[in-house]
Amino acid sequence: MEQGISTVAPGLIAAWTLVAVAFVALAILVYVAIRSRTRPVDMDKAVQAFRSLDIEAFRNLVDSAEEAFLLDNLSPKKFREIKRQRAWAAIIYAREAGRAATALAKIGQAAQRSSDPTIAASGVQLAENAFRLRLQTIGAGLHLLTEIVLPGVPSRLHPPLVDQYERAAFALECCKSYPR
Repeated sequence: MEQGISTVAPGLIAAWTLVAVAFVALAILVYVAIRSRTRPVDMDKAVQAFRSLDIEAFRNLVDSAEEAFLLDNLSPKKFREIKRQRAWAAIIYAREAGRAATALAKIGQAAQRSSDPTIAASGVQLAENAFRLRLQTIGAGLHLLTEIVLPGVPSRLHPPLVDQYERAAFALECCKSYPR
């Protein structure tokens, strides 16, 4: 009977440890969510950060035609090295686009509270586009990490992120009268 108890105890300890880790992770997420909601966003700085992203450079880094050119003109070892470097650079772009999307969402949320229905509607559009852009940056980041780990695998196009960035930029232009 004692052997049965000793084999159950390690499994029970592992389960309780996982539960504790889950609660700590949840507490951290709640803290970050509350902190980010209470922190004021500098709207001019957020708009400037968004507009300063060089989306054409990102497009070049993830261009499949450019990758095919490099594959044809470089040794396999050099190609993998260059592909990893390009993927790391693209991850940095995606991360910055994600940060800018988060700031744009806050601008959109602020615009939604406007008494002017046109500005409020533009704010809704901006917040939705910013949220979609943020999701696209997460997906692109995961895909780019895969390219870093497996550089020999042909990459697919990344137009959803670029297209969503352009939609968010258009929504931002429509929401030029955001509240200050």
